[in-house]
Amino acid sequence: MWVAFTDAGAGNLALHVGDDPAAVRRRRAELEAAAGLGGRSFRYMNQVHGNDVATIVGSTATTAAAAPTADALVSLTEPLAVLVADCVPVVLVGEDVAGAPVLGVVHAGRPGVAAEVVPAAVARLRELGADSISAWIGPSVCGRCYEVPEGLRADVAAAVPATWCTTSTGAPGLDLPAGVRSQLEAAGVAIEYSGGCTLEDDTLFSYRRDNRTGRFAGLVWTHGAHGTHGARADGHD
Repeated sequence: MWVAFTDAGAGNLALHVGDDPAAVRRRRAELEAAAGLGGRSFRYMNQVHGNDVATIVGSTATTAAAAPTADALVSLTEPLAVLVADCVPVVLVGEDVAGAPVLGVVHAGRPGVAAEVVPAAVARLRELGADSISAWIGPSVCGRCYEVPEGLRADVAAAVPATWCTTSTGAPGLDLPAGVRSQLEAAGVAIEYSGGCTLEDDTLFSYRRDNRTGRFAGLVWTHGAHGTHGARADGHD
């Protein structure tokens, strides 16, 4: 099984940000070739900041219209992708008792973290037979940089206390990666990797830095080749 997070070197991978659709599909195809998918395609979702989890069974069309409306995807077989530019991308990898893979990706923005989309995805992996589960938390805006109104901080922290923080300027803030980590730990999931801050790293897309920016991807797949262009990859058997 393989996990990777792309950066700006792979280009924008989202179809909903005003980019040329043909160029986006070309970049996606290049990424799939670099990952060694052997003709398979990464499955994307129509992300809406909710907590719905979609289960992907078998390959279907890969156009935007075919993407399920959800903020988490799980599958026993299919390569999966989550797109972000400050929200927290989470990749989940589990195995059933026979050693077969169970894969998941999660789009964990502020509403999704508060609505517990991450625990919902973990629960779905377990429903599909996953015994041990590991998580990779990709780059996202950090608590030092994510300033919010005091009331919003209080509302989110009431649901997920670990998100409460103060920014580097002393303003009210939210630490979404800390919130995700707390949810994963409470669910008994091992955290293998946690990425840096999108706002602080100009090799990554950040909506808070530029609201006309692209999206990078968190990816998980089986039987791939190590290393994709513009990606930070971690493979394991």
